[in-house]
Amino acid sequence: MNWQDYIEEKPGVMMGKPVFKGTRITVEHVLRELGGGTSEGDLLQAHPRLTGEHIRAALLYAAALIDLETTVAP
Repeated sequence: MNWQDYIEEKPGVMMGKPVFKGTRITVEHVLRELGGGTSEGDLLQAHPRLTGEHIRAALLYAAALIDLETTVAP
């Protein structure tokens, strides 16, 4: 799976934040909900345009961002 197939950034949509293609649902929102304990099923029920693939793409997107960062040990 390529997260790029599901996620895009457009300057005029949600202040340029990454969103799921064809929606105004931000990747940030989905990740915060998951991190806060919302189940995948509840998230999909609350946002009928989302699919399980969108959620997996969000997780891959977050991992890709972390991979790009340089970490420095204290």
